[in-house]
Amino acid sequence: QGLSSAGNTSEVADLRAEGFDPRLPIADEPDWEDPDKVYSAEVLREQERVMCADALAFVFPVWWWSFPAATKGWIDRVWNHGWAYGARTLPHKKALLIGTASSDAAAYAKRGYDRAMETQLVTGIIHYCGIPEGHLELLYDVMAGPETRDAQLARVRDLGASWF
Repeated sequence: QGLSSAGNTSEVADLRAEGFDPRLPIADEPDWEDPDKVYSAEVLREQERVMCADALAFVFPVWWWSFPAATKGWIDRVWNHGWAYGARTLPHKKALLIGTASSDAAAYAKRGYDRAMETQLVTGIIHYCGIPEGHLELLYDVMAGPETRDAQLARVRDLGASWF
């Protein structure tokens, strides 16, 4: 709702529903000697899909302080050498990462998980792949009940309307 209220269009990619295979087959492994390597048809379709966007947003449940395996596997296969990093990087200016977390903010801050995720996901993936502006928004306490959920949905709408 936030994206559309700001005049943006969006496409939802539900990797599981679409049957995307997150495993990295040999055919899609990076070839460090060939930045022009042609990857599998499935990867090329996903790369084309990414290139149709002006900006990127990921909404994901936090598993072990990171993306779930399907999302990480999608990045491993699709954001490949010579396309997203290396000789060429992604042309997007912004990427927003929204992670839903069952723990509260204090639990994340206590051990530095929030900062670690920011470093790993924003610096280590988004910035590394050439996207200059990345932001990780963690939605804590997602199991807390309707009031918390409503506040989080309002926050996501606000981000959609203002961040892009």
